Amino acid sequence: MQMPERAVSAVKRRLRLRRAGLEIGCFLLAGLLTATSAVLVKEGRFAPPLTSLSVGQPLAAANPISQAVPPTLAGIPDWILSSHSVSSAATELGPLPPGDHRPVDLKVIEFEASDPSIRWFNGRPVRPVKRLVMTVTAYSPDAVSCGEYADGMTATLHDVTTNAHRLVAADRRLLPFGSMVSIPGYDQGQIVPVLDCGGRIRGHRLDVLYPTHDQARRWGVQKLEVVVWGYADGKPTVDPRRLR
Repeated sequence: MQMPERAVSAVKRRLRLRRAGLEIGCFLLAGLLTATSAVLVKEGRFAPPLTSLSVGQPLAAANPISQAVPPTLAGIPDWILSSHSVSSAATELGPLPPGDHRPVDLKVIEFEASDPSIRWFNGRPVRPVKRLVMTVTAYSPDAVSCGEYADGMTATLHDVTTNAHRLVAADRRLLPFGSMVSIPGYDQGQIVPVLDCGGRIRGHRLDVLYPTHDQARRWGVQKLEVVVWGYADGKPTVDPRRLR
């Protein structure tokens, strides 16, 4: 026996209404769960984590995160807490001063402090060893001063531009090559090396180098007290021919 067509339509309509009601209910429930979760997340962001207890685990053995770590640091990874501790220790000790942090040679510091006359030349400490009254003239690296030997090289085979044209010719019997002198009025009294010699440079006489003949001529002839310097580090003097 078949149901009337009107009855079948009524049954189908009731089924559709029931399905629609179920879908609406599920949608509303899902929305409520989403809103509740969002509220819980926002509130839990600033709350300390709950202590996790396992079944049968005594209370004293629970992970005491909220007790060992201040609430403001709870939930921060261990590696961040470790770096924070190191940073705090470094702050207490104070930052390293800028510059070179290699070990300092205390001997050099003590040496400098004990002798205020120490100066530096060629990267080594030097000190005055004697004073000589000398006649000081000047020359230039050209044919006017050097004649046929004006090849731009000194007797030690250094270029005349060595030390920015600031060097000296001397009598090797008094001041051997590589000696260091300071002359009032020449290179502002800085230490200059003896790297040259000359046919007329004998005894207590020096010839200071200038780039041009006019500069050398303006120097003229002067009688001055010259300071002779020696290395103060106890090491031997280096052959000037090896410093080219």
